[in-house]
Amino acid sequence: MEVMPEAKTVKSAAKKSPVKAKKAAVKKAAPKKESGEFAVIETGGKQYVASVGDILTIEKLTGDMKEGAKVTFDKVLLVDDGKNSTTVGDPYIKGAKVKGSLLEEGKAKKIDVIKFKSKSRYFKKRGHRQPFMKVKIEALK
Repeated sequence: MEVMPEAKTVKSAAKKSPVKAKKAAVKKAAPKKESGEFAVIETGGKQYVASVGDILTIEKLTGDMKEGAKVTFDKVLLVDDGKNSTTVGDPYIKGAKVKGSLLEEGKAKKIDVIKFKSKSRYFKKRGHRQPFMKVKIEALK
């Protein structure tokens, strides 16, 4: 019995339906992430999944920090070691910390906020640029 290569399977799916071929190609092209340890942290009113080496774009933190400054997140909601154990906090895990370093501080693209009411000559246009910080995760403890 001869095994057909995966490329032929995608081509045969293209003959039947172009949508199925596209889905098959997307499934094959998706990179697999290594199964390692990760943590869920809370900062700026949002939750982020962090693992070592990740670069997160988070809300701006208070205080004066320069690029290269060390950042510690102590509001850790969940820790998974990538093998068997998962620890869930109530609401936070005591003693758990995620350490990182500040890569960049900046502002996002400008968004326009428009208020308009028809037939009443009411039009307001405002712009806003949200400040952000990019943090590289270095250690989970």
